[in-house]
Amino acid sequence: MNYKYAILLGIVAFSSFQAPAKAASLLGTADNFGVLGGSTVTNTGKSLITQSLGVNAGSSATGFSPAVGVVNGGIFTSDVVAAQAQLDNASAYNYLAALSPTKELTGLDLGGMTLTPGVYSFSSSAQLTGKLTLDNLGDPNALFVFQIASTLTTASYSSVVTTNGEAANVFFQIGSSATLGTYTQFKGNILALTSITLTTGVNIECGRALAQNGAVTMDTNKVSSTCDTKPQETAVVPEPDSSLGVLGSGMVGLLFAFSKRFRKGW
Repeated sequence: MNYKYAILLGIVAFSSFQAPAKAASLLGTADNFGVLGGSTVTNTGKSLITQSLGVNAGSSATGFSPAVGVVNGGIFTSDVVAAQAQLDNASAYNYLAALSPTKELTGLDLGGMTLTPGVYSFSSSAQLTGKLTLDNLGDPNALFVFQIASTLTTASYSSVVTTNGEAANVFFQIGSSATLGTYTQFKGNILALTSITLTTGVNIECGRALAQNGAVTMDTNKVSSTCDTKPQETAVVPEPDSSLGVLGSGMVGLLFAFSKRFRKGW
């Protein structure tokens, strides 16, 4: 074994300590938007969007000003930013629609249910009356997907809540449109192929309203993306365990030992 081989061993040892690869959100650039409309976004009353607002391919966003509808992020209408967000929104929609269901819920009301992570399918419309509880079982990356072929409707004062920690990855993939009834307290990302209507007093916490082709209509609402969606498919280099740490330390020691002997003419 020579000095160059010792250097090679040291490099191999250090290569075990790569940081996990960082991947983009499942939503891509749409993750930066609280509300995204296809044709238009309109607002009545004092609403708040904590992230950005976008419209594409339409160009109209009305009812937003410091005194009425406040947008903490930027407003992007019919530009490259909004266009890319809609492309990423469509990609996420298609990805969610292609997942294999773990349970069929067609004909059942989501109200009163407690669900664990999974993919839940409705072959037609879905209704929420009352409270839907999502138990993420202590996993902050837990995935909840609701595949809804046509419409999602919530009754007034309905709610979606999470237990055992926050649930950032909650997605409602909707083949037509979503209407949230008055004062609904909602958690999750709504990806609707057509339109989304947020009636008076609706709040979306830890989620987004993303409509591909139609309008998003708001009335005195809060859309707060307080948590970022996590990637679902990533190629992550695992962090080294303790045995790798010992191996790395040993290789470093060997490197210095061979270096010392090489300088002495070994």
